[in-house]
Amino acid sequence: MQATGKSTFCHEYFYHTHLRINLDMLKTRHRENIILQACLEAKQSFVVDNTNPTVEVRKKYIVSAKQAGFQVIGYYFQSKLTEALARNNQRSGKACIPAKGVYATFAKLQIPNYAEGFDLLYYVTLKDNSFTIKEWS
Repeated sequence: MQATGKSTFCHEYFYHTHLRINLDMLKTRHRENIILQACLEAKQSFVVDNTNPTVEVRKKYIVSAKQAGFQVIGYYFQSKLTEALARNNQRSGKACIPAKGVYATFAKLQIPNYAEGFDLLYYVTLKDNSFTIKEWS
């Protein structure tokens, strides 16, 4: 879900080790697909820093990564609607999305599970600008 700390987390934990695939930066799915395919072909570690709320949306990345021999690790960010809306309201410019967008994502949010093809799953919480990562249970 938006405003749960995904991009900040990616920067803190993967900046030096993974190429970041982010639709906000790339602007189109076509560009995203080009970068994703390049990472898969080059065996370049990457992190998908997008809101991927449904099994169907995640499937594209998981299936492609598994076929290319990657280990697929998922991070599910605690998604409390009121907290996400409050963080979103603190953003400025294009980073602040309309509240209806946050509501829409929350409404279709599907909790990830190992049956999707994840090798590892983690649950991430954000409190006082600090992340806590726990193994999925």
